[in-house]
Amino acid sequence: MTTTLHLSSQLAVNVLDARSLLAAFGVLGVGAVLFAETGLLIGFFLPGDSLLFTAGLLCTGSADRGVKLSLGPLLVVAALGALAGSQVGYLLGRKAGGALLARTRSARLREGAHRAEELLERYGYATAIVLARFVPVVRTVLNPVAGALHVPVRVFTVWQVVGGLVWALGLTLAGYALGSSVPNVDRYLLPLVALIVVVSLLPLAAELYRARRAAKTSAKRTEA
Repeated sequence: MTTTLHLSSQLAVNVLDARSLLAAFGVLGVGAVLFAETGLLIGFFLPGDSLLFTAGLLCTGSADRGVKLSLGPLLVVAALGALAGSQVGYLLGRKAGGALLARTRSARLREGAHRAEELLERYGYATAIVLARFVPVVRTVLNPVAGALHVPVRVFTVWQVVGGLVWALGLTLAGYALGSSVPNVDRYLLPLVALIVVVSLLPLAAELYRARRAAKTSAKRTEA
């Protein structure tokens, strides 16, 4: 009976809600989500940022007693999921070229691929690969884009490991630090997660604004 109830709760999980994912799958769910978000194009909508922050928070004594995680295993699984996913995404892009992205019907994925190419051209491989980790959708598509553009394997691997560790461990430890210092912080989890989502979208919004301004300036010069 208990097994049946547990299975039904997993089937009813809301994949867009960090707490729901953690309640259903625990630490292993974090690794699976990060792998899917960074390695498989179908995972672009998954809540990587908020999942890491929430998971870190739920490792503390002040977190919701219904969902309690262990920090050590969480850090290991989060790092492995983020790094393995990114490397798989790169290898898929290297083998399939741009075909995967070219065939997609998702406007968000196409836009993300365009932003990923811009990041690589504007900032160079190392900076772009690290920065992409902190931009939703872009961190999903930059890996296959880098593979399709034949970014050197060694260069990609080194910088995706650096960016992946800073992102995965940094957000998890930030959630843990907040949960450890603020009593009953889980009462404010929804506003905190909303803030994390907004902050994570700021780089993408800034890049879109910059691109639109550049396009308008170019159009005015053409008309003149």
